[in-house]
Amino acid sequence: MGNCWCSTQSEKNPSIPSTTGYLTTGLSQTTSNTTSSGGSTISRNSRFSVVSYDENYPNGQILPSPNLRTFSFAELKTATKNFRADTVLGEGGFGKVYKGWLDEKASGKNGSSTVIAVKKLNSESLQGFEEWQSEVNFLGRLSHPNLVKLLGYCLEGTELLLGYEFMQKGSLENHLFGRGSVVQPLSWELRLKIAIGAARGLAFLHTSEKQVIYRDFKASNILIDGSYNAKISDFGLAKLGPSASQSHVTTRVMGTYGYAAPEYVATGHLYVKSDVYGFGVVLIEILTGLRALDQNRPSGRHNLVDWIKPYLSDKRKLKNIMDSRLEGKYPSKAAFNIAQLALKCIESEQKHRPSMNEVVETLELIEASDEKPREPRVRSTRSTVHRTPGHHHQQQPLHHRSPLHPKIDDARGHQYSPRVR
Repeated sequence: MGNCWCSTQSEKNPSIPSTTGYLTTGLSQTTSNTTSSGGSTISRNSRFSVVSYDENYPNGQILPSPNLRTFSFAELKTATKNFRADTVLGEGGFGKVYKGWLDEKASGKNGSSTVIAVKKLNSESLQGFEEWQSEVNFLGRLSHPNLVKLLGYCLEGTELLLGYEFMQKGSLENHLFGRGSVVQPLSWELRLKIAIGAARGLAFLHTSEKQVIYRDFKASNILIDGSYNAKISDFGLAKLGPSASQSHVTTRVMGTYGYAAPEYVATGHLYVKSDVYGFGVVLIEILTGLRALDQNRPSGRHNLVDWIKPYLSDKRKLKNIMDSRLEGKYPSKAAFNIAQLALKCIESEQKHRPSMNEVVETLELIEASDEKPREPRVRSTRSTVHRTPGHHHQQQPLHHRSPLHPKIDDARGHQYSPRVR
């Protein structure tokens, strides 16, 4: 994961008006409203219907209004067994995420239950209500096979919760950086499949009628279902893109160190292609198995992009930085092509970066080339750039916490990770 931050005080007071753009002017347009502590009105009257959006609209759609279920607090409390400790999937600045089981008796399915993930706001969360509302407004209307489904929400008194589809395989972050018997290394084919799925999700956001800038693309926000399909999660920082007469939107700087585009960090100017930079960083993580930012690496190697960039344009050097957990079983030409794509994505000038549609096309061409992963030649020794004594990347801790910000991401090594600054 990266290190998170925000540049203004608004996150310290949820009552300060949000600068986040919404697909609607807010849920207050619906009926039977209740005023929250943050001064916004949220409908308790949303309807929920189980619709397979992905099958009906394989290219995604924006729903005319949020299609969400209104959960009662008691319902989610029961689903998570009273928010029992052994149901916790992860924890961060927003609060904890729990695994839950919804009783389906009401729908006539006797004895059956639906597995969900429940995100519960910590009463001490600094920016919780604003991000909770952003999740409802964006994920409540955005529907695409490569976006996580938000099923519903709960607002009772000070209780703020969200219910999501459960993603069986957890986060890309956990697969790339997690260790232990329960974490299986990803094959080359699965890495490419996940990269393509995540790229399609971003491309949908960037090209939809209401253009959306995701603003916090990183490995912990890419979730994987039982078939290793990638889905983008956590829309707490998402913003509407610039108007036709503008090239960018200006906003407070929020996101994750190591993934955030340099122009955004420096100026607060947020471009659609600021997301492309983050995607390029994730591609490099997929190739190397190394975190975007890791203070445990030797001096000069803390920032992955700054350190690895010179190795991406040289085929021989690239071999030395490829993730050792691939065991050499990857197609060298395809790996080099992805490295070249990553270099384009992390161009310092945003206008020189490809669009996400172009990224998707490139990745699909690489996949279609059908180049078979090669079997590595047996060597007695293999010196690689990230195997400095005492800093073997397999011994890096799963979670790195930076003094730059007191909070950490949700869902360390699990499904849902609302980033916190």
